[in-house]
Amino acid sequence: MKEGKVWGTTEPLIVNSSLEVHRITVMKGGYCSLHKHQSKYNAFYVMTGKLIIERHKKDYDLKDITRLESNEFTIVPPGEYHKFEAVYVTTALEMYWSELNHNDIIRNGVGGLINYL
Repeated sequence: MKEGKVWGTTEPLIVNSSLEVHRITVMKGGYCSLHKHQSKYNAFYVMTGKLIIERHKKDYDLKDITRLESNEFTIVPPGEYHKFEAVYVTTALEMYWSELNHNDIIRNGVGGLINYL
């Protein structure tokens, strides 16, 4: 279902427990709030137009600016404040996902084998 935003529109295309893909249309000069996601990656793929992605690095005092044009892509990792702004009317895919930490196990012992003979 297409939804209006102050900066344009968003339309969810895929929404499930591990991935969201939205088609966004951002009006010329439109921008979103500066925000961050605690555990989600946020990616942008520009289909038409030009989108500026501003990222505030979480580990040091730096603001990165990435300018995306048609067929260009960038990823914002979790925990980084970011926002977007359209230079022209822009249509893009906005994607969200979380990654499992494959090293999240804490062991108490090493396991073994019991001989039941």
